[in-house]
Amino acid sequence: MSSQRKLRYAMVGGGQGAFIGAVHRKAMALDGQFELVAGALSSSPERARASGAELGLADDRNHGSWQDLLADELRRIPEDRIDLVSIVTPNHVHHPVALAFVQAGFHVVCDKPLVHTSAQADELVAAVQKAGTVFGVTYNYTGYPMVREARHLVQSGALGVIRKITVEYNQGWLATAVEQGGRNKQADWRLDPARSGSAGTMGDIGSHAENLAATVTGMAPEALCADLTAFGAGRQLDDDAQMLLRYESGARGFIVASQVAAGLENDLRLQVSGTLGTITWRQEDPNHLVHSPVDGPRRILTRGAPWLSPSALLAGRIPAGHPEAFIEAFANVYLGVAADIRARQAGTLANPLQADYPRVEDGARGVRFIEKVVESAASERKWTVLG
Repeated sequence: MSSQRKLRYAMVGGGQGAFIGAVHRKAMALDGQFELVAGALSSSPERARASGAELGLADDRNHGSWQDLLADELRRIPEDRIDLVSIVTPNHVHHPVALAFVQAGFHVVCDKPLVHTSAQADELVAAVQKAGTVFGVTYNYTGYPMVREARHLVQSGALGVIRKITVEYNQGWLATAVEQGGRNKQADWRLDPARSGSAGTMGDIGSHAENLAATVTGMAPEALCADLTAFGAGRQLDDDAQMLLRYESGARGFIVASQVAAGLENDLRLQVSGTLGTITWRQEDPNHLVHSPVDGPRRILTRGAPWLSPSALLAGRIPAGHPEAFIEAFANVYLGVAADIRARQAGTLANPLQADYPRVEDGARGVRFIEKVVESAASERKWTVLG
């Protein structure tokens, strides 16, 4: 793979003042697989071009709008075009940009949540299937080596029959009124229904919790009972969410997502219990996975250890004992996307071990889940069925 040219990408969003755009760019640079060659980095044409200039984009590929970016790429000869676009905008821009680039035949990576509605999600899934393009969704926590080891333990039967799935994702950054006075750009759009969608915290970090549970267990709930709360005065969207889950197998689940847990930073925790044992993982201690079997001593599995599964080992870059974390997890998602794109360019099928990344279908499932959570929270019914 190292002898191949870098995959050329454009970015939409992620310009000056944006947090997540820089994360994506650093992750894409980590393994030398991608090269940023074009962009429309802000909804403001002036800020977009200033941001592109700071990143060294050529003037003729530094655009004031995503529409100009797409039109310019389509005017170019195929050998000069981008291979993919990375979309890191506020949520309301995801659907039009992603759909336009997919229909134009470009590969896409989009931040989560995928879109605002399940109708938009279904349209996007159909477009991807018709175009035959790669479409990744950056549920980045699936890229952690020990999350992939957790998935392996479940798939291998080490936990037996799954009984209980618990995910907690607690942050405290909205514990005060940071959105007032325009002091916090992230809070400003994430608490705005027009830009964020029908959910606030549920869509922002609750979507990660849902995806983490589904990725590790391979299970999707059949019914849920949800409660959404806005603790912050005047907020139109939830800043705290909790839900009970029922699975067809008989398993039960619990998800809590809060951004008003004062004093907490990025406390994401996963626990899966089966008839033969339990696994526990924390994002703030990402290189360790605790496995507690029913008939033996508790053990702590560490990232990079030679006895881990192939998927967990492939996701690591340095020897055990050296910490790997957030940027590397993002990079692993992008490595999966790169493997899939290169295989398709070569006319072959990608190795599933290498092309390991969340797909458009995962993003669509997450959108439907968010909708059902909002529906359940507004309903007097105890259980809302997921269809």
